[in-house]
Amino acid sequence: MSVQQLSIFLENQPGRLAEVMEALARADINIRALSLADTSDFGVLRLLTDQPEAARKTLREQGFRAQLTEVVAVEVPDRPGALSRVLSAFYGAGVNVEYMYAFVGRSPGGAVLVFRLSDPQLAARVLVPELGRLVPAAELET
Repeated sequence: MSVQQLSIFLENQPGRLAEVMEALARADINIRALSLADTSDFGVLRLLTDQPEAARKTLREQGFRAQLTEVVAVEVPDRPGALSRVLSAFYGAGVNVEYMYAFVGRSPGGAVLVFRLSDPQLAARVLVPELGRLVPAAELET
């Protein structure tokens, strides 16, 4: 069970991030989670939105380099060691975490972790209920 994440490549210049947000706002697209990583020349903005395809189309029409990527969203209990246990299960199965980010507030008592993984299907098989729950895209889009 995967989720569509939008990755946008931005020049590291004042106003570029604001332009993305303005374009999405005009298209009535809601952002559910985001991560921004930068270098001296460019940044990679990763978004979960309520309308991934429409967001990609909107941004491409505005001249942004945007692509959709499959990621896995995992809800874990909001308590010490929860992330460690999930990562240990992935490691034990030989699944590499390419990157991740998290957000809270979507589930009572829990946090949602977004993972880009080397083998999402294998990761889903080792994710037992005691560790966490895969979050379907429909839950993130509402």
